[in-house]
Amino acid sequence: MTGLRGIAALTAYITAIVAANWLTTRYGLVPVGFGLITTAGTYAAGAALLLRDVVQDTLGWRWVLAGIGAGAILTALTSPALAVASTVAFLLAELLDTAVYTPLRARGWARAALLSGIVGAVADTYAFLALAGFPITAQTVGGQLVGKALWATVLPVLIVVAVRQVRRAVHRDPIGA
Repeated sequence: MTGLRGIAALTAYITAIVAANWLTTRYGLVPVGFGLITTAGTYAAGAALLLRDVVQDTLGWRWVLAGIGAGAILTALTSPALAVASTVAFLLAELLDTAVYTPLRARGWARAALLSGIVGAVADTYAFLALAGFPITAQTVGGQLVGKALWATVLPVLIVVAVRQVRRAVHRDPIGA
């Protein structure tokens, strides 16, 4: 079961990387509200940062690096320049994410995923924008962080925590009394 879950997570991780880069290549910068703009692939990139933790848990960190490599190769088919920016940004985010996620994982998945996702999002944002040639402004950084850290990290982690709480409550009191 863990192997199948790992393969699914790795496939989703690679797909999120490629989708983030394809969307960015295709649509560039897009408005996200509140005067913020972001690359069109920001939400997919944020999802990739969260999926990275699942890949590490199920298959190990070497498979995370393989996923980044596969994402780079597939992105290079569309945009070699964006593939370089994306790969460097994901590798930097991976190093920082691992430095945060791995030691915190023993204390619980939610804490580790939340904090590592935020750290990874900040690193990925600055590196990607700079290397891909996008402007680094309050609007672009803010838009990227809203997409990656809030919508693609905090919200999914909160949903997982809520679902776990409901499942625990059901298992404690199956009759509903």
